[in-house]
Amino acid sequence: MPTLLLVAGVPMKRRLMIGGAALALLAALAGGGAYVYFFSGLRTSPTQLGLSSRPEPSSSTVSTAIAGTWTVTTGSLAGYRVKELFVGETSKHEAVARTSAVSGGMTVAGDATSGFMVTHISITADLTQLHSVDSVAGRDVTQRDGVVFRQLDLSSFPTASFTATSVSVAPTGTGSKVSLQIAGNLSLHGVTKPVTATAQAQLNGDKLEVAGSVIADMSDFGVSPPHVPFVAVDSQLTIEFDVFLTKTA
Repeated sequence: MPTLLLVAGVPMKRRLMIGGAALALLAALAGGGAYVYFFSGLRTSPTQLGLSSRPEPSSSTVSTAIAGTWTVTTGSLAGYRVKELFVGETSKHEAVARTSAVSGGMTVAGDATSGFMVTHISITADLTQLHSVDSVAGRDVTQRDGVVFRQLDLSSFPTASFTATSVSVAPTGTGSKVSLQIAGNLSLHGVTKPVTATAQAQLNGDKLEVAGSVIADMSDFGVSPPHVPFVAVDSQLTIEFDVFLTKTA
């Protein structure tokens, strides 16, 4: 007489059917997870770094004694933003990473009567401290940081630096803000190239705040866009900064 094998009180035939359904469900969930990971429209990126919208009032002493040496202090940020396109999508997402490990300084000459002139600017950022700050639903964007670390070979070239060669200052027409066109040299991945930064500056309490950006192409610095499965990364990126400086001399 035919027998029906029972396992844990469930007929084998029915158990196989349940097992098949469970596998199908897992596959569907995995597929759904992959869809969310790569194709979801739930993506956000922080706005580009810029001057504080509500700077603290500055004393008349600070306002008239701008000339001197200023040193980068706490609260400063630098980083990058680059566009990436997920497979199956038509609109690009902006990947953004930032570091607060920023150093450098600026020298200002002149006086309130004859006018002030920026004679030196240098900024260095520790790229090993970069952390992604954008978000993509279903994706751990911090995994990108490891890819960037390897792509930029940060174990050999841990910092990026910018040194100005000339600075053009012009009023913005908005309060005490001034616009800066800063020509200089950007060093990244062991390569130095001339670039021009567009920035604005303002007094913020007893500090001087300078925020701006530089457009660069990875290939100019011997870097290929990161290779990430199902994602195409642009070669052009924006390097941005918002630095606070205190007067030290």
